[in-house]
Amino acid sequence: MRVFFLRHGKAVSRAEWQGDDSARPLTPEGEVAMRREAETMRGMDLGLDAIVTSPLVRARQTADIVAAGLGMAGGVVEDECLAHGLDARRLAELVAAHASAEALMVVGHEPDFSATVSELIGGGTVVFKKGGLARVDLTAPEPGGGQLLWLLTPPLLGSG
Repeated sequence: MRVFFLRHGKAVSRAEWQGDDSARPLTPEGEVAMRREAETMRGMDLGLDAIVTSPLVRARQTADIVAAGLGMAGGVVEDECLAHGLDARRLAELVAAHASAEALMVVGHEPDFSATVSELIGGGTVVFKKGGLARVDLTAPEPGGGQLLWLLTPPLLGSG
């Protein structure tokens, strides 16, 4: 399975946000940047079967923008495991729930994505910027069961 890890776009800063962190949204600039990234992704022909997102507002907004840009509106599914504490074991459960998919995009947060991708590829340091996108090909959703094919920064995706 091809798994695409997309970190949410630029959100309102914690210092400026008065409400519950789970409701913290993308900034207007973050929304525009994610629309540009979605245009780039459309040209990449990722072949996605599903988009699964954290239920936190900034991630859900990111997933919805990308889904709309890819013509997959309505195809976004929320999964609580992407909110906090994602690791290879929890990703394996998510992958099993979408076993028929050949290509799956997960939208979530740091530091979970960096740690999970590092775990999947057997070590190393991986850093996801807001709006960063990585492709990991899984032979098995377990430590060492993946290969990082690429990690694209927001500027490479057209939003830098």
